[in-house]
Amino acid sequence: MALRVFKNLDFQKFVKDEDLTDEALWKAIDEVENGLVDARLGGFLIKKRVPKAGGGKRGGYRTIMAHRQGERLFLLYGFSKSEQDNITKKEKDALSEAGDVYMKLTDAQLDLAVGKKKLLELKRKKAK
Repeated sequence: MALRVFKNLDFQKFVKDEDLTDEALWKAIDEVENGLVDARLGGFLIKKRVPKAGGGKRGGYRTIMAHRQGERLFLLYGFSKSEQDNITKKEKDALSEAGDVYMKLTDAQLDLAVGKKKLLELKRKKAK
């Protein structure tokens, strides 16, 4: 089964506001799939650093994802390290709950959510 990757609408807004590229996201996603995770937050929830364009990961972005190896990854929340140190316990609990809900969806339900633009599926660009 191929990995399916989704962005919720809040994460999509973050991506647009920060000009974060799909290429940068795919690099982070590939690292996650290879076991390179910055923090395991419990359940499906993980934290992964993503560098700013022209910069490094250290001062870049932090992303919160729900991940099931080789199957699904949901980009749930992102923030700039310069604006926020970490997520609060309340945010972590809410994101964990959202990740659990997303993981329980069937492929048909995910397709419907994408069709209704409740979730956006991130597709890898094909090599030219």
